[in-house]
Amino acid sequence: MLIPKKVKHRKWHKGRARNIRTASDKVELAFGSYGLKATTPAWVSSQQIEAGRRVLTRYIKKGGKVWIRIFPDKPITKKGNEVPMGAGKGAVDHYVAVVKPGTIIYEMDGLPADQAKKALQSAAYKIGSVCKFVTK
Repeated sequence: MLIPKKVKHRKWHKGRARNIRTASDKVELAFGSYGLKATTPAWVSSQQIEAGRRVLTRYIKKGGKVWIRIFPDKPITKKGNEVPMGAGKGAVDHYVAVVKPGTIIYEMDGLPADQAKKALQSAAYKIGSVCKFVTK
């Protein structure tokens, strides 16, 4: 699973204007011929990214290549069960990638268009965002 090697701050604030604006970065295909683009905002966890990657590698066998364009670097904290109010913020539970509408999540190359579309749509089920298939 993807996690940062080192972080500047162990715990982050949630932020106010969460996922309201459209993406300005990673909006066009840079590596592959086919891609999966998010159309709604989401926090995509490292487990979801890994599940999507497994689906794609199963489809490509040994014929193509996959690029993951997002990285989970935002720590999400969680308190234990039955912990009373107060007593500070919880420990870091997992990491998420903040995905804005228009962000390319995965890219593929080395497959026919119909197979790539089927693979990327299968990977889209694993992501917590509505996604669409894009080509160069």
